[in-house]
Amino acid sequence: MLKALVLTLALLAGAAQAGRSCDTQPPKVETVTRGLELAERTARALDASGAEVVVLARAGQDLSAYGLRWSHLGFAYRLKPPAAGGAGDAPGTWRVVHKLNDCGSDRAGLYRQGLGEFFLDSPHRYEAAFVPLQGQAAEQLAPLLRDSRAVQRLHQPRYSMVSYAWGTRYQQSNQWLLETFALIEPGVRDRETAQAWLKLKGFQPSRLHINAMTRLGARATRANVAFDDHPNAQRFAGRIDTVGADAVLTWLQQNRFGGAPVYIR
Repeated sequence: MLKALVLTLALLAGAAQAGRSCDTQPPKVETVTRGLELAERTARALDASGAEVVVLARAGQDLSAYGLRWSHLGFAYRLKPPAAGGAGDAPGTWRVVHKLNDCGSDRAGLYRQGLGEFFLDSPHRYEAAFVPLQGQAAEQLAPLLRDSRAVQRLHQPRYSMVSYAWGTRYQQSNQWLLETFALIEPGVRDRETAQAWLKLKGFQPSRLHINAMTRLGARATRANVAFDDHPNAQRFAGRIDTVGADAVLTWLQQNRFGGAPVYIR
Protein backbone atom coordinates (compact mmCIF):
# COMPACT_ATOMS: atom_id res chain seq x y z
CA MET A 1 0.00 0.00 0.00
CA LEU A 2 2.79 2.44 0.94
CA LYS A 3 4.68 1.63 -2.26
CA ALA A 4 1.56 2.31 -4.33
CA LEU A 5 1.05 5.62 -2.51
CA VAL A 6 4.66 6.62 -3.17
CA LEU A 7 4.35 5.86 -6.89
CA THR A 8 1.10 7.80 -7.16
CA LEU A 9 2.55 10.83 -5.42
CA ALA A 10 5.62 10.71 -7.63
CA LEU A 11 3.37 11.09 -10.68
CA LEU A 12 1.39 13.91 -9.11
CA ALA A 13 4.27 15.75 -7.50
CA GLY A 14 4.40 18.46 -10.15
CA ALA A 15 1.48 20.17 -8.41
CA ALA A 16 3.13 19.80 -5.03
CA GLN A 17 6.29 21.54 -6.19
CA ALA A 18 4.67 24.93 -6.75
CA GLY A 19 7.54 26.72 -5.06
CA ARG A 20 10.23 25.20 -7.25
CA SER A 21 11.17 25.56 -10.92
CA CYS A 22 8.14 23.58 -12.20
CA ASP A 23 10.35 20.89 -13.71
CA THR A 24 8.13 18.66 -15.84
CA GLN A 25 10.17 15.57 -14.89
CA PRO A 26 8.54 13.60 -12.04
CA PRO A 27 10.71 13.15 -8.94
CA LYS A 28 12.39 9.86 -8.17
CA VAL A 29 10.51 7.37 -6.05
CA GLU A 30 13.33 7.56 -3.47
CA THR A 31 12.82 11.32 -3.15
CA VAL A 32 9.08 10.90 -2.58
CA THR A 33 9.67 8.09 -0.07
CA ARG A 34 12.11 10.17 1.98
CA GLY A 35 9.73 13.14 1.93
CA LEU A 36 6.83 11.00 3.16
CA GLU A 37 8.99 9.46 5.87
CA LEU A 38 9.95 12.93 7.11
CA ALA A 39 6.27 13.90 7.04
CA GLU A 40 5.40 10.87 9.18
CA ARG A 41 8.11 11.68 11.73
CA THR A 42 6.94 15.28 11.82
CA ALA A 43 3.30 14.27 12.33
CA ARG A 44 4.26 12.08 15.29
CA ALA A 45 6.30 14.90 16.84
CA LEU A 46 3.48 17.41 16.30
CA ASP A 47 0.97 15.07 17.94
CA ALA A 48 3.31 14.49 20.88
CA SER A 49 3.79 18.25 21.38
CA GLY A 50 0.13 18.80 22.27
CA ALA A 51 0.18 22.01 20.21
CA GLU A 52 -2.66 23.19 17.98
CA VAL A 53 -0.59 25.63 15.90
CA VAL A 54 3.16 25.65 15.16
CA VAL A 55 5.63 27.45 12.93
CA LEU A 56 7.20 24.69 10.84
CA ALA A 57 10.62 24.97 9.16
CA ARG A 58 12.22 22.97 6.37
CA ALA A 59 15.69 23.06 4.79
CA GLY A 60 14.69 23.48 1.18
CA GLN A 61 17.94 25.15 0.13
CA ASP A 62 21.53 25.12 1.35
CA LEU A 63 21.98 28.53 3.00
CA SER A 64 24.99 27.57 5.11
CA ALA A 65 27.13 30.11 3.23
CA TYR A 66 24.99 32.79 4.93
CA GLY A 67 25.06 31.10 8.33
CA LEU A 68 21.44 29.96 8.04
CA ARG A 69 20.11 26.48 8.82
CA TRP A 70 16.50 26.72 7.61
CA SER A 71 15.16 28.24 4.40
CA HIS A 72 11.35 28.10 4.49
CA LEU A 73 8.55 28.43 7.04
CA GLY A 74 4.87 27.58 7.12
CA PHE A 75 2.10 27.58 9.70
CA ALA A 76 0.99 24.05 10.61
CA TYR A 77 -2.31 23.65 12.43
CA ARG A 78 -4.36 20.74 13.64
CA LEU A 79 -7.70 20.29 11.92
CA LYS A 80 -10.83 20.29 14.03
CA PRO A 81 -12.44 16.82 14.40
CA PRO A 82 -15.39 16.23 12.04
CA ALA A 83 -18.86 16.63 13.48
CA ALA A 84 -20.34 13.52 15.05
CA GLY A 85 -21.44 11.16 12.31
CA GLY A 86 -20.11 13.47 9.59
CA ALA A 87 -17.40 13.00 7.02
CA GLY A 88 -14.15 14.88 7.08
CA ASP A 89 -10.50 14.66 8.01
CA ALA A 90 -9.58 12.44 10.93
CA PRO A 91 -8.94 14.17 14.27
CA GLY A 92 -5.30 15.08 14.62
CA THR A 93 -4.74 15.63 10.89
CA TRP A 94 -2.35 18.52 10.24
CA ARG A 95 -2.42 21.09 7.47
CA VAL A 96 0.24 23.61 6.42
CA VAL A 97 -0.45 27.12 5.11
CA HIS A 98 2.54 28.73 3.43
CA LYS A 99 3.59 30.99 0.58
CA LEU A 100 5.32 29.59 -2.51
CA ASN A 101 6.97 31.26 -5.45
CA ASP A 102 5.28 30.31 -8.73
CA CYS A 103 7.77 28.51 -10.98
CA GLY A 104 10.65 30.95 -10.53
CA SER A 105 8.50 33.92 -11.62
CA ASP A 106 8.09 37.28 -9.87
CA ARG A 107 4.77 36.14 -8.39
CA ALA A 108 3.79 33.91 -5.48
CA GLY A 109 0.63 32.46 -3.95
CA LEU A 110 -0.60 30.91 -0.74
CA TYR A 111 -1.04 27.15 -0.52
CA ARG A 112 -2.79 24.85 1.92
CA GLN A 113 -1.17 21.42 1.92
CA GLY A 114 -0.73 18.25 3.92
CA LEU A 115 2.58 17.44 5.59
CA GLY A 116 3.41 14.99 2.80
CA GLU A 117 3.17 17.69 0.13
CA PHE A 118 5.13 20.14 2.28
CA PHE A 119 8.14 17.81 2.29
CA LEU A 120 7.96 16.64 -1.35
CA ASP A 121 9.91 19.67 -2.53
CA SER A 122 13.33 17.92 -2.79
CA PRO A 123 14.75 19.53 0.35
CA HIS A 124 18.47 20.06 0.80
CA ARG A 125 18.28 18.14 4.09
CA TYR A 126 15.57 15.75 5.20
CA GLU A 127 15.16 17.50 8.52
CA ALA A 128 12.54 19.79 10.01
CA ALA A 129 11.97 21.94 13.07
CA PHE A 130 8.94 23.55 14.65
CA VAL A 131 8.09 26.00 17.40
CA PRO A 132 4.83 25.19 19.22
CA LEU A 133 2.88 28.44 19.59
CA GLN A 134 1.41 29.22 22.98
CA GLY A 135 -1.28 31.29 24.66
CA GLN A 136 -2.73 34.26 22.79
CA ALA A 137 -0.68 33.55 19.65
CA ALA A 138 -2.08 30.05 19.23
CA GLU A 139 -5.63 31.03 20.20
CA GLN A 140 -5.83 33.89 17.70
CA LEU A 141 -3.99 32.26 14.83
CA ALA A 142 -5.90 28.96 14.84
CA PRO A 143 -9.18 30.39 13.44
CA LEU A 144 -7.33 32.79 11.14
CA LEU A 145 -5.36 29.97 9.50
CA ARG A 146 -8.53 28.00 8.81
CA ASP A 147 -10.07 31.01 7.03
CA SER A 148 -8.85 31.18 3.41
CA ARG A 149 -9.82 34.85 3.11
CA ALA A 150 -8.19 35.89 6.40
CA VAL A 151 -4.79 34.38 5.54
CA GLN A 152 -4.74 36.51 2.37
CA ARG A 153 -5.12 39.76 4.31
CA LEU A 154 -1.43 40.77 4.28
CA HIS A 155 -0.40 38.78 1.23
CA GLN A 156 1.54 40.64 -1.48
CA PRO A 157 1.79 38.53 -4.67
CA ARG A 158 4.81 40.48 -5.99
CA TYR A 159 7.71 38.27 -4.95
CA SER A 160 11.45 38.52 -4.41
CA MET A 161 13.29 35.83 -2.50
CA VAL A 162 15.45 38.54 -0.88
CA SER A 163 12.73 41.14 -0.30
CA TYR A 164 13.60 43.91 2.16
CA ALA A 165 12.38 43.02 5.64
CA TRP A 166 10.95 46.51 6.20
CA GLY A 167 9.63 47.11 2.70
CA THR A 168 6.27 46.50 1.02
CA ARG A 169 7.15 46.41 -2.71
CA TYR A 170 7.73 42.65 -2.61
CA GLN A 171 7.13 39.90 -0.08
CA GLN A 172 8.95 36.60 0.29
CA SER A 173 7.57 33.50 1.97
CA ASN A 174 8.94 33.92 5.49
CA GLN A 175 8.01 37.60 5.41
CA TRP A 176 4.37 36.74 4.71
CA LEU A 177 4.35 34.33 7.66
CA LEU A 178 5.94 36.84 10.04
CA GLU A 179 3.65 39.70 9.03
CA THR A 180 0.60 37.44 9.24
CA PHE A 181 1.72 36.42 12.73
CA ALA A 182 1.58 40.12 13.66
CA LEU A 183 -2.21 40.02 13.17
CA ILE A 184 -2.42 38.73 16.76
CA GLU A 185 -1.93 42.41 17.70
CA PRO A 186 -5.33 44.20 17.46
CA GLY A 187 -3.78 47.41 16.08
CA VAL A 188 -2.28 45.72 13.01
CA ARG A 189 -4.25 46.73 9.90
CA ASP A 190 -1.81 46.37 7.01
CA ARG A 191 1.80 45.49 6.22
CA GLU A 192 3.12 48.82 7.46
CA THR A 193 1.54 48.48 10.90
CA ALA A 194 2.59 44.81 11.04
CA GLN A 195 6.20 45.81 10.45
CA ALA A 196 5.98 48.61 13.00
CA TRP A 197 4.77 46.11 15.61
CA LEU A 198 7.52 43.64 14.70
CA LYS A 199 10.14 46.38 15.17
CA LEU A 200 8.59 47.24 18.54
CA LYS A 201 8.86 43.57 19.51
CA GLY A 202 12.54 43.51 18.56
CA PHE A 203 12.56 41.43 15.40
CA GLN A 204 16.03 41.42 13.79
CA PRO A 205 16.21 40.53 10.08
CA SER A 206 18.81 38.16 8.70
CA ARG A 207 21.60 40.14 7.06
CA LEU A 208 23.02 38.56 3.91
CA HIS A 209 26.29 39.85 2.50
CA ILE A 210 25.94 39.75 -1.28
CA ASN A 211 28.45 41.51 -3.51
CA ALA A 212 27.59 43.61 -6.55
CA MET A 213 28.53 41.00 -9.16
CA THR A 214 26.37 38.36 -7.49
CA ARG A 215 23.46 40.80 -7.22
CA LEU A 216 23.70 41.81 -10.86
CA GLY A 217 23.95 38.23 -12.03
CA ALA A 218 20.97 37.11 -9.97
CA ARG A 219 18.84 40.05 -11.06
CA ALA A 220 19.66 39.50 -14.73
CA THR A 221 18.95 35.76 -14.76
CA ARG A 222 16.21 35.19 -12.18
CA ALA A 223 12.77 36.76 -12.22
CA ASN A 224 12.22 35.97 -8.54
CA VAL A 225 15.18 38.03 -7.29
CA ALA A 226 15.11 41.82 -6.92
CA PHE A 227 17.14 44.23 -4.81
CA ASP A 228 15.55 47.57 -5.70
CA ASP A 229 13.41 47.65 -2.54
CA HIS A 230 16.47 47.79 -0.26
CA PRO A 231 17.78 51.19 0.90
CA ASN A 232 20.52 52.37 -1.47
CA ALA A 233 23.18 52.76 1.21
CA GLN A 234 22.74 49.20 2.41
CA ARG A 235 22.30 47.71 -1.07
CA PHE A 236 25.44 49.33 -2.50
CA ALA A 237 27.39 48.07 0.51
CA GLY A 238 26.10 44.54 -0.11
CA ARG A 239 24.09 44.40 3.10
CA ILE A 240 20.77 42.70 2.33
CA ASP A 241 18.32 42.55 5.24
CA THR A 242 15.60 39.98 4.66
CA VAL A 243 13.38 37.70 6.75
CA GLY A 244 15.30 34.50 7.42
CA ALA A 245 13.63 31.43 8.90
CA ASP A 246 16.25 31.15 11.64
CA ALA A 247 15.60 34.75 12.72
CA VAL A 248 11.86 34.11 12.98
CA LEU A 249 12.31 30.99 15.14
CA THR A 250 14.68 32.89 17.46
CA TRP A 251 12.32 35.85 17.72
CA LEU A 252 9.35 33.66 18.63
CA GLN A 253 11.28 32.22 21.55
CA GLN A 254 12.64 35.55 22.71
CA ASN A 255 9.13 36.98 22.93
CA ARG A 256 7.74 33.80 24.52
CA PHE A 257 5.20 33.32 21.75
CA GLY A 258 6.29 29.71 21.54
CA GLY A 259 8.25 26.99 23.23
CA ALA A 260 11.70 25.66 22.45
CA PRO A 261 12.15 24.40 18.88
CA VAL A 262 11.60 20.70 18.30
CA TYR A 263 13.99 19.15 15.77
CA ILE A 264 13.08 16.20 13.53
CA ARG A 265 15.78 14.20 11.79
